[in-house]
Amino acid sequence: MDVVVTLLTDPARGGLETAHLTAARAALEALGGETVRPDWLDDGIAADLRVDGLSPEQAEAAVRQALGDAALDVAAQPLAGRRKALLVADMDSTLVTTETLDDLAAHAGLKETIAAITARAMNGELDFTAALRERVGMLKGLPVAALEETWAHTPLTPGAEVTLKTLVAHGTRCLIVSGGFTFFTSRLAERCGFHGHVANVLGVADGVLTGTVADPIVDRTTKLTTLTTEAARLGLALSACAAIGDGANDLPMIQAAGLGVAFHAKPSVAAAARLRIDHGDLTALLYLQGYHRTEFSL
Repeated sequence: MDVVVTLLTDPARGGLETAHLTAARAALEALGGETVRPDWLDDGIAADLRVDGLSPEQAEAAVRQALGDAALDVAAQPLAGRRKALLVADMDSTLVTTETLDDLAAHAGLKETIAAITARAMNGELDFTAALRERVGMLKGLPVAALEETWAHTPLTPGAEVTLKTLVAHGTRCLIVSGGFTFFTSRLAERCGFHGHVANVLGVADGVLTGTVADPIVDRTTKLTTLTTEAARLGLALSACAAIGDGANDLPMIQAAGLGVAFHAKPSVAAAARLRIDHGDLTALLYLQGYHRTEFSL
């Protein structure tokens, strides 16, 4: 089958060179693959290499070895059907650069304590539901105003808005599914143009947090179920879907989707995912689907 190998880097830094592509082609051809001239998706940022005669796994391993420790991402996948019709995306440390619960905890003077629990839960070391309830319980009595303050200082991940606007413009249905909170996902969905969002609901009474989270908790099962249910509703095979996230609760949906991406992920997730992005920003989702820079919706 035809395989496409995408090489990309952080758009803020650049540095993808013709020499990298030459080395990649040589490695693929040394294994018996047949390649064609590289297709630059964005000069100095991203390029495709088509190869026949190798599996995606073989092609990716060969190129990674050839490039050594270059600050480049390498992803190989079947060429056919690479543009996806559904995207399910995580929020914290994926669509935004921070963990919103950790930042919210700063208003109670508990950021370091809660962030330590978050890190372990996201790496799969703790039960997600129990860890979430524990952390939210520690915030009982925090004024609701702290939520607005947290959102006002939550930075979007570079490339988030242009990626979502581009995908929506090309007919992709886009959903946020987060183990975070609807207070934040609703605002993010509106800002970026997502079609919907699924997240946890914080308990609030008399202007303060009650320290509770409404059932059912959005966890790894919810994320996977949202992907599969929405795909079925749209009449899509999972191969026509994309999922992206960084934490252990994202891994099932990442592994199920045709384009499943571990994005600057926790070590356990990066090790288990088929594709990972360690250097690029969220526009990597566009390059991996073959979008050229000229197709971006600015």
